[in-house]
Amino acid sequence: MSGRYAEELVDAGFAVEVADAPLLHDGLNVADLAHLLVLVEQGVVPERAVPGLVAVLTEADRTPAADFGYDARHGEVYNCREKRFAAAIGRDAGWLHAGRPRREAVRIALRLRVRRDLCDLIEAAADFALAGARTAAAHAETLMVDQTYLQHAQPSTFGHYLLAMVHPALREIERLGADLDGVDRSPAGAGGVNGSPLTGDRARIAHLLGFADVIEHTRDAMWQSDGYTALVGHAAGLATTLDRLAEDLEIWSSAEFGWVRLALGHTRTSILMPQKRNPYALTMIRGEAGVLIGRATGMLALAKSPSARSDNLIFAYGEVPRALDLATRATRLMAGVVTGLEVDAGAMEAALRGGFSQASDLAEHLMLTARLDYRSAYDVVGIAVRHAAAAGLTGADITREDLAAAAGEAGLEPHELTAALGDLAEVLDPARIVSSRDSRGGAAPDEVRRMAATCCSVAEKARDAARARRAGFDDAEAELRRRVAALGSPG
Repeated sequence: MSGRYAEELVDAGFAVEVADAPLLHDGLNVADLAHLLVLVEQGVVPERAVPGLVAVLTEADRTPAADFGYDARHGEVYNCREKRFAAAIGRDAGWLHAGRPRREAVRIALRLRVRRDLCDLIEAAADFALAGARTAAAHAETLMVDQTYLQHAQPSTFGHYLLAMVHPALREIERLGADLDGVDRSPAGAGGVNGSPLTGDRARIAHLLGFADVIEHTRDAMWQSDGYTALVGHAAGLATTLDRLAEDLEIWSSAEFGWVRLALGHTRTSILMPQKRNPYALTMIRGEAGVLIGRATGMLALAKSPSARSDNLIFAYGEVPRALDLATRATRLMAGVVTGLEVDAGAMEAALRGGFSQASDLAEHLMLTARLDYRSAYDVVGIAVRHAAAAGLTGADITREDLAAAAGEAGLEPHELTAALGDLAEVLDPARIVSSRDSRGGAAPDEVRRMAATCCSVAEKARDAARARRAGFDDAEAELRRRVAALGSPG
């Protein structure tokens, strides 16, 4: 034993908690200020003790976490604060315990921290959506072959592809916004588990802390962790969307494709090989998504514990803010990547025109003109494509004669089948195919531009709402500090 606690408990227990002190320090200061103000309003704290409490809490609020003196040898984070306050004002520091267990203070601090972190992540996600939508609009006419399983599928545009990454990000923004609403509720005044007669109306301290509401049930207020599990999962979901884009861009930036090039500032050169420019930004985004998936899984594992145990939340104090911070960094990075991306439209179109992505449109044309069922038309076009590929031709080179020969091979009457086909040039033109996709959500340029504008509008509203929420938190905390300062003023 070394002092009060065993060294191994200090190392594997308190030190783990104290490592999270920088994440909770500001929130703990605010929680203590609000608790003191309510106790004074309720007449709990004697008048003589108020100036000393105001002074010690104000000093703590002005002291950076690194200079505060958190030391695992004194216990966990709250114990460290208690020791500092008692050293400054003696037993009067004990008034802060009235009507509030240590876990309530830390629960409040976590929510104060996480609601800001969520605003940051929502704003970063909105910036990514804006970057993606604006780039998509700029490439609404940039022809490319869409791919499934890395195989040529159908003619499309890079703008249409990119919007398929923006929409899931907007859905995650909506989920994160709901998470923010859930976190922006106060656990203060919950007491041990069943409330406290000392702190009065719980709505009062919620208002002082800038919370939108209180958590209804006092025991639930102290022990719930499902909201934190959900929001880390949603952060991981956003990162997974970024990962899918990063995976595609890494492939398409290779020499074998050459469709895109990352801005120089998002790459890193090889130390050994002078010709290499590695897509380092994409590597980090992919890795960060993997880490966040692990953290989301870890939160689920921590939640599987008996009720009224602190093991899930003790680790959430660090895991949740760090997960949101990592997700925010990755999202900001991908917004930068998309903004700085160089697209080789010529290489994309060459790949499109060099393949057979018109095949399904040709089969549909054959079906409509020759009145074949689609499966038979599919078989005819499939045979024609195989012969053209073997001859080194492309989809645009397929002729009526090729289809007639393929029809005979498929056991159909070739002349009757191909007589009504007409000129195939338009049918096989990828640009015409893309322009025909003008139904809602399709790849036609005007439709892509319409969707991009809508995405920009949704993202801007989400960004502005997050900024307004953060400003509201700032205003509430500034007003709280003003009120507490007035307690300590003469008269």
